[in-house]
Amino acid sequence: MIHELTDAHLDALQELINIGVGRAASMLNQMLDSQIVLEIPVVSVLNLSQIQAELEKRFEGDSLAAVKLNFTGSFSGKANLVFPTESAATLVSLLTGEEIGSPDLDSVKIGTLSEVGNIVINGIMGSISNVLNQHLNYAIPIYMEDSIKHILSLEYIKEETVFLLAQTRFAIKTLEIIGEIVLIFEMESFGTLIKVIDQQLEFQPS
Repeated sequence: MIHELTDAHLDALQELINIGVGRAASMLNQMLDSQIVLEIPVVSVLNLSQIQAELEKRFEGDSLAAVKLNFTGSFSGKANLVFPTESAATLVSLLTGEEIGSPDLDSVKIGTLSEVGNIVINGIMGSISNVLNQHLNYAIPIYMEDSIKHILSLEYIKEETVFLLAQTRFAIKTLEIIGEIVLIFEMESFGTLIKVIDQQLEFQPS
């Protein structure tokens, strides 16, 4: 299925995720005194072996924080928002006022990152369902800390599963802080998503 993607498909996927990230940034700005900017430089569509190679090279067995959400409906899969360790500490410090390295930082980390993860994932899933006019059902988001291999349960994923990988930068200009979070969609019905996008593209003026 991946090799049948066109530039128009990739542009549409990028735009859908950008809309959702914009919604999430607006909500996060309400939680912060400083404006947070979320950017997605590029969205990649990868198969199982490609996502394994990319993420293992990137994280090399690090213990990461992640928020996972299962969704079903017109299309199904999982959304995973992964926080590299340094970015996680920076975000929690900004949102709670706790100093990085403070013993109290860990105690509020789970709740804070869960909230950020929920906001970002729900913003993106909401934009996908609204723009494409599709109904989706969501499970309760789950927070976990583990290696990327265990977070994604890569050993149990079907070979035909397609992944959308969005490496997201966050910037807080007034504080000159830049960090990153990684958004990974496991799409068990990627072909259905592409068919819906095709229908949308057909009705757009050329």
